[in-house]
Amino acid sequence: MRAPGGPRLLLRRLREVMAEPVTAQARLDRIVVLIASNMVAEVCSLYVVHADGAMELFATEGLNREAVHLTTMRPGEGLVGLIASSAEPLAISDAQHHPAFSYKPETGEEIYQSFLGVPVLRGGATIGVLVVQNRARRTYSEEEVEALQTTAMLLAEMIASGELQGVAAQGAAMASRWPLSLKGLGIADGLGLGHVVMHQPRVAVSKIVADDVESELQRLETAISAMRASVDALIDRSDDGVSGEHRDVLEAFRMIAHDRGWLRRLREAVSSGLTAEAAVERVQNDARAKLQRQTDPYLRDRLHDLTDIANRLLHQLAGQSLVLLPEELPESAILVARSMSPAALLDYDRARLRGLVLEEAGASSHLAIVARALAIPAVSDIPNISEIVEQGDAIIVDGDTGEIHLRPPADVEAAYAEKARMRARKQAQYRALRDVPTITLDGVAIGLHMNAGLLVDMPHLAETGAKSIGLFRTELQFMLASQFPRPGAQEKLYRAILEAAGDRPVTFRTLDIGGDKLLPYMKGFEEENPALGWRALRIGLDRPALLRMQLRAFIRATAGRDLRVMAPMVSTVEEFKTARALFERELAWSASHGHEPPRSVKLGVMVEVPSLLWQIDEIAATADFLSVGSNDLMQYLYAVDRDNRRVANRFDPLSVGFLRALRAIAQAGGRAGTPVTLCGEIGGRPLEAMALMAIGYRDLSMSATSIGPVKAMTLTLRVYEVAREVEAMLVEGRAEASLREPLRALAERFKVRL
Repeated sequence: MRAPGGPRLLLRRLREVMAEPVTAQARLDRIVVLIASNMVAEVCSLYVVHADGAMELFATEGLNREAVHLTTMRPGEGLVGLIASSAEPLAISDAQHHPAFSYKPETGEEIYQSFLGVPVLRGGATIGVLVVQNRARRTYSEEEVEALQTTAMLLAEMIASGELQGVAAQGAAMASRWPLSLKGLGIADGLGLGHVVMHQPRVAVSKIVADDVESELQRLETAISAMRASVDALIDRSDDGVSGEHRDVLEAFRMIAHDRGWLRRLREAVSSGLTAEAAVERVQNDARAKLQRQTDPYLRDRLHDLTDIANRLLHQLAGQSLVLLPEELPESAILVARSMSPAALLDYDRARLRGLVLEEAGASSHLAIVARALAIPAVSDIPNISEIVEQGDAIIVDGDTGEIHLRPPADVEAAYAEKARMRARKQAQYRALRDVPTITLDGVAIGLHMNAGLLVDMPHLAETGAKSIGLFRTELQFMLASQFPRPGAQEKLYRAILEAAGDRPVTFRTLDIGGDKLLPYMKGFEEENPALGWRALRIGLDRPALLRMQLRAFIRATAGRDLRVMAPMVSTVEEFKTARALFERELAWSASHGHEPPRSVKLGVMVEVPSLLWQIDEIAATADFLSVGSNDLMQYLYAVDRDNRRVANRFDPLSVGFLRALRAIAQAGGRAGTPVTLCGEIGGRPLEAMALMAIGYRDLSMSATSIGPVKAMTLTLRVYEVAREVEAMLVEGRAEASLREPLRALAERFKVRL
């Protein structure tokens, strides 16, 4: 049975109804009447999905109108629940004998046999279900299913706009445009209140019904060609002439852009009366809904590729840039992205940034480290967040608890504003401790140092009262530059850092690139496992000109000053000796050319590769100082990729095994008389810092925001008393996977402020 007038006429009539100056309920009532008439159905009903998954009858033509806002169903209940959970259409000629049928006596639907329902999708999520029913048994055609799906897309805009908030039963919170609280993983502490800014803004599809189908088809074809060209250009830029997984991934990306089935569905959607933009949104919603429910990791990963391709096509149609320009950032911006590189984050004006929300990023990832260095609250592991939010949405980011509050009610916003004020007062208390010597209650002096990577970090050195820059990440300069920084530019930065530090020492780490820190202007190379591959000092030793250039810049910048340099990713004593020989060569070259040498030189090693644990006495005797990179050491010791959210939090650094490894490093430094500093992120958390001091660490380097809390803890600590208890825990060989709770109880017993 064909719908009279077809979907195009229905869409135009619905658009007219949407524009009428009536209440939301009156508009819905008019809409279901129109759909029932067009579909030649006795019943048309709209159910809206609430934030808790429950479904509420919002409007009906044909069922008992008194059931509207009274009939609700649990998540997954009935045929409507089946559609909501599967996100797929359902057409059956004998609904009451379907195993999922759920009878609701108040609706009076027992006389209807045939049932057709489609999900109302938004960003791949089901936010409603649209149903038509007939008394007689009938088979619904593909054209009718298509017409109802197209109509559901128009209703999605109405639901997502928040217009229905005032007509929901019992004030229940609906999905989509209503307040929403989500729990993820806090990767950078702090509170941020602001408005959503998409890192890669999504195109808002405002016009759904096409005025001229042929014109829309032509626009679609033009945009497809331009999108394909942009993908080809991406592959050409990335082509290193070598086959392998990297090339295969890019070719798979291109295959999606040329997929005949996907393109056919786009053209069919336009032919049904949609604009080109609405067609892309419609097809992408359907595909995303299906792929999100897949358990196969490969298929779920393809979702990201498909989303990217669709996003590129939408931007081509809209004539918009794919990425928001950093200078376009508004005040009080909360960046939202599926994922981001550290370099991309550093491109933004951090004076305007109030927070960061991501779908993917580990707590120990370099993006998290940069966010903490910039004092930007950040939360990760929020599935589908880039599809849930809209540009400009009010949002609260709580990096302490890992929670975000989207479109928060006034009382929630007021509560968090007060929490932010309390946090500011606490920070003021920490600042008051700035000039207080960091000495435990039993007289042990502790050195608290600051991690940095940019010149703009340097004011925090005086603000926090840090003893020195315990780690200066030189790679950030390289990641921000559009081309490789020449020796003169490097020298200028290092001299400016030393001048800003004044009489406080600075420890420079040589270039630590590779893995997840790739330079945009360097030729790419593919590795099976980049974290275990060609990176850091390994690159410097294989490309000695690169390392010598940086060492020369260090030497010239520190003329007449003290120079401290440490090498990352050292795996053997021999590697460090080779690096030291390169340094000595550069020092001699500089002197022979009349340059003033540094006043003193200290060359150190980052202990982050487990092989050094079995050469620890030798490396402690060879290096001038040791610095423990606890993030990478933890990653390599437990074979856990710190950027893989499935395993990143599987093991706790406060475990017996890891604490024993850290203790061995501290003890080796003591035997050799070699200073040892821990510069990983665990040193910046009060409980972990207490444990580190208990196993022998007297110097910790951390982000600027962590110094106050760690100092406050240290001033309440009797380190020798705690050390005896912790040593007993390590000797016992306890069975717990983590000592976190025993250590917390210990801190409480000794009244240590955490």
